[in-house]
Amino acid sequence: MRSASAPSSSVPTASTPSSVPVRTVESDWRLFLRLVPYARRSSKTLLLSLLLLVPLSIAGAIQPILVGQAISLIRGEETIGFLTGRSLMEGLNLLTWILFITIAIRLAFRGIQGYLVQEVGQEITAAIREDLFRHVTDLAVRFFDRTPVGKLITRLTSDVEALGDVFSTGAIGIVNDLFSLLVVCITMFWLQPTLALMLVLTLFPVTALILYFQHQYRKANYRSREELSLLNATLQENILGINVVQIFRRQRFNSELFRATNDRYIREVDKTIFHDSAISATLEWVSLGAIALVLWAGGVLVFKTAGTPEALTFGTLASFILFSQRLFDPLRQLAEKFTAIQSGLTAVERIAELLNEPIEIKDPGLVQATVQAPTAATLKAAERSGEIRFEDVSFAYKDQDYVLKNLNFTIQPGEKIALVGPTGAGKSTVIRLLCRLYEPTSGQILVSGHDIRSLRQQDLRRYIGVILQDGFIFSGDVASNISLGETYPLEKIIEAAQLTNVDSFIQQLPQGYQTLLRQRGTNLSAGQKQLLAFARVAIRDPQILVMDEATANLDVGTEALIQEALDRLLRNRTAIIIAHRLSTIRNVDRILVFKQGQLVESGRHEVLLEQGGLYASLYRLQMLT
Repeated sequence: MRSASAPSSSVPTASTPSSVPVRTVESDWRLFLRLVPYARRSSKTLLLSLLLLVPLSIAGAIQPILVGQAISLIRGEETIGFLTGRSLMEGLNLLTWILFITIAIRLAFRGIQGYLVQEVGQEITAAIREDLFRHVTDLAVRFFDRTPVGKLITRLTSDVEALGDVFSTGAIGIVNDLFSLLVVCITMFWLQPTLALMLVLTLFPVTALILYFQHQYRKANYRSREELSLLNATLQENILGINVVQIFRRQRFNSELFRATNDRYIREVDKTIFHDSAISATLEWVSLGAIALVLWAGGVLVFKTAGTPEALTFGTLASFILFSQRLFDPLRQLAEKFTAIQSGLTAVERIAELLNEPIEIKDPGLVQATVQAPTAATLKAAERSGEIRFEDVSFAYKDQDYVLKNLNFTIQPGEKIALVGPTGAGKSTVIRLLCRLYEPTSGQILVSGHDIRSLRQQDLRRYIGVILQDGFIFSGDVASNISLGETYPLEKIIEAAQLTNVDSFIQQLPQGYQTLLRQRGTNLSAGQKQLLAFARVAIRDPQILVMDEATANLDVGTEALIQEALDRLLRNRTAIIIAHRLSTIRNVDRILVFKQGQLVESGRHEVLLEQGGLYASLYRLQMLT
């Protein structure tokens, strides 16, 4: 066993990962490609919705021609082939029926296509939300130390909803509008190349303006979503801390802080509205100008070409007036969809930042083709089962800000150890490193002779049972809060509750083990929640038991019952106990005393008192109080 004397003051030079995430800006195309794998999952629905664009666009392009031909037929002008030789009424009836068919096609197919597009968008949104949730729950605790919960909620909710629009109303809609533009342009050039060229040329400056405003919109939209994240984070913090807020009368002060954040959010939203409105206004003026240009140039051509074989008829001019509207309608819709896409790409960018967050703590891969990582069962059967060894372990939450420094100690199998020391000495950090919630900055931690990094997390967490001071309760019944998603039979759950002397408390609840508990267990007392935490650990039968102020919320009577249960639970198990009440750890095998991240004393209660060191001074101070 290594010496428990204070280690050298030298500190490893290895540093922890930076706590400040670096934002990497990706192009719109690369962001869009991130969604392609999700779209492939709905490839059949997506392909069908794209195929429906063909009859929709063709039907839309035919309608202006039909109206123009009706005018030419009434005026006795030259008409297209299938109307030649027909009487006025026959021609009008035929055109009316064709127009009715195109309207019916657009009404029916637009509804079907819109439904399919929305279905694809919702499927993509659901898949991304599931992957994002799975990724977030796999991230190390270090990430949650620096990230407000409100920001994560914003990304999992409103950001995910926004990126669904990239496909549902954005990308597929843009394909629809571009295809419609192409069909309209081809039809116009077939009817009258001069007017068609005039209208098409007006598209270039309009497109440049749209792209400029869209770029400005994108930047403003990113800032507004960042402010929304801060707004949600502030709201979540105040709701969780409502007891402190009301006890210390911080309602007005916190309301002012919330108002300031809300004002910043509104200002950024106003900028997005301005750029969005600028696009609509620009298109409206340009489309009106294009119609006026067609009327003027078309009127000139009608009179100049009258009586020639290439004469421009009033019917063709009427068709072009309608085409000028049809040309700018897809462009207007394109602008609106670009706005939705920019919002969605902003969301994709923010979600990509989260998905790019590396998973710091991973399960080991296969060492060799036939060698698997040790399981909880093999660890229990190992010769040194229950042994814990810290070898030159140092840890810093931030770069060079070390909480533990060159820590060396060994806990023998079956030994009961207590960790004591002043607040901030590093006791809880030792537990977090042992449970692999954080990775050591340097050194290694061995459990039963195996580096914990060589163990699968589920085996390590089954091998080490942890009881914290705050027993977190999930929504659901009592039985599910003990099993926590694992398939234990009710008899096993009751047996674990009886082992820890909490069965009597559960039987007093209205529906016993089927009693529904509210979120965070608000219908239970703090002590009752803590009792369930003991049953959770007992049912998993761990070889190593860790207790961090586990009895702090219990009254004297309940603590006596739990202590009796602990005596049974700790039998033949290694145990690590953190307790500020030193009187509760007098009977442990050994006490490890920490100060400023270093192990400074080690021994039994009586030995440490005789030494007159830090432990003795802490004990005497508690006895005086």
